[in-house]
Amino acid sequence: MRRSIQFILTVSFSLLSVAIIALFGLLLYDKFSQTEEQSAILSTQQIVEQVSYNLEDYVGSITEVFRVIDQTVANAQGRPGETVASELNAILRTREDIVSLALFTESGELIESNPRQTVRDSITLSEQSWFRSAVDTPNHLSFSLPHIQNIYHGSYRWVVSMSKGITIKRGGVTQNAVLLVDVNFKQIDELSQRVSLGQKGYVYIIDDSAGNIVYHPQQQLIYIGLKYENVEQALKYAYGSYMDDSTGEDRLITIKTVNNIGWKVVGVSYMDEVMTSKQEVGDYTLRILALVLLLVLIISAFMSARISRPIKQLEKAMKSVERGEFGTPVQVKGALEVERLSQRYNMMMGTIKGLMNQIVREQEAKRKYELEVLQAQINPHFLYNTLNSVVRMVGMSKNEEIVRTITSLSKLFRISLSKGQAIITVQEEMEHARNYLTIQEIRFKNKFRFTVEADDDVPHDRTLKLILQPIIENAIVHGIERMVDEGEIEVRAIAAGDRVRFTIRDNGLGIPPAKLAALNAGREIAPEPSPAGGAQPVSSGSGVGVHNVRERIRLYYGEEYGLTYESELEEGTTVTIEIPRNTDGADRALREEEAE
Repeated sequence: MRRSIQFILTVSFSLLSVAIIALFGLLLYDKFSQTEEQSAILSTQQIVEQVSYNLEDYVGSITEVFRVIDQTVANAQGRPGETVASELNAILRTREDIVSLALFTESGELIESNPRQTVRDSITLSEQSWFRSAVDTPNHLSFSLPHIQNIYHGSYRWVVSMSKGITIKRGGVTQNAVLLVDVNFKQIDELSQRVSLGQKGYVYIIDDSAGNIVYHPQQQLIYIGLKYENVEQALKYAYGSYMDDSTGEDRLITIKTVNNIGWKVVGVSYMDEVMTSKQEVGDYTLRILALVLLLVLIISAFMSARISRPIKQLEKAMKSVERGEFGTPVQVKGALEVERLSQRYNMMMGTIKGLMNQIVREQEAKRKYELEVLQAQINPHFLYNTLNSVVRMVGMSKNEEIVRTITSLSKLFRISLSKGQAIITVQEEMEHARNYLTIQEIRFKNKFRFTVEADDDVPHDRTLKLILQPIIENAIVHGIERMVDEGEIEVRAIAAGDRVRFTIRDNGLGIPPAKLAALNAGREIAPEPSPAGGAQPVSSGSGVGVHNVRERIRLYYGEEYGLTYESELEEGTTVTIEIPRNTDGADRALREEEAE
């Protein structure tokens, strides 16, 4: 199926644009996806690091408090107990997160506590992890896991115990002791709870030494086994990120170690949330690309229409040429090549128009020459027959008939010549037919009688000359000459609407059907032998005469005009000639001949 240039340009531009935009979209989506994933990883790392820094800062602050308490206790030798207690109370009042502090001997005896509390009898301090760490590693500050403070009566608070083995003087005797400071775990819990990694992500804290969970937002589920964390894998990293699917979901694990306490902050981000963000980015990118594609399609359609419009104008001009309209030049504006094409087109049309005018002139000249040849064929033929008759009359000494014949012949030739004009009036053509019949009547010794009549409204109409004579001659030679009885020939000219109608009727022998069909079909018939032997040319269908008349009428007036025959054997023949009344063709031919 053939496509228009606008369609081809639009489709080509659109396909090229779709390919480029699709490639650009894929690259853009890949870049955005990588950026989104890297942003998620970086954001998780920053949050985890911030939690770690906050814990380090907090642990550093309570460590400093512990150091102050340690110095206060170490400097208490020789000072009143009330003074030392007052100093410790001042420290506790400045730090609401410190629940209590106490000093124990290595055997677990309570030396001093603030606030003052009573140790439970059922508690064995040597079984407490914080106590063992202080005894086993003197002068090293130890942090316990979060636990319930259960060594005092009536106290059940969630604390982290800070303990350290120190040396004191008691009763003048130096001995080892354990300093205990319980810090409210709520502060650490609040630092971790404020952290959010997406909708489902969270942060938890583990002990670096054994992998025990210090803090988890779902710690109760951990204890009862409904929640699982791959702590073993996390212990392998001091800092960094990795992917974990041990829980059945893809998760991004980010780890940062809290240096001064030995804990690890573990951030958990769910990749489906990252993928959701990537999907949102993809959807947004797709909408942008669809909008761009729509704009490109509109621009492509506009540009293709703009490019093809001059070509369509040329096509329209060519269609007008097909209809025969050569006069209007094409003024096409557009690209340089299109303008040059329109200029070449106008030049070509000018050349074609000139050639057509030349052909018209040549055809007119050819038509004129053909008519002159046809007329030349008729005039010698008639002259031959007439002079032959005059010769016979001279031999018979018929002077009066010779005068009538020569007089009619002179009038006949005067009208035939008509100063070289091919168009004469109907009156002149009817006069020409009368003179011709007069000559033939003398020639055939009054073998027929004739009448020549014309309506009053047609004598001044114009007609081709010498269109009646060949038909009349044909009627005489083929219709009446071989009759026994006297013949009749009637020639009439009447107005029939917008036409002039000539009728030539005879009562002769008629025309055989086969020949009649050939005459009406316009086929030229071979001449018949004359009675004396030899080939005598005859007119009106059996020789050049009728054929010449038909051709002349067709050339001047068109194919719809010409001759028709009606005939019955032994009844006679009627020939009808129709031409237009005062046609432009006849007037134009007359003007051309008058101008010449």
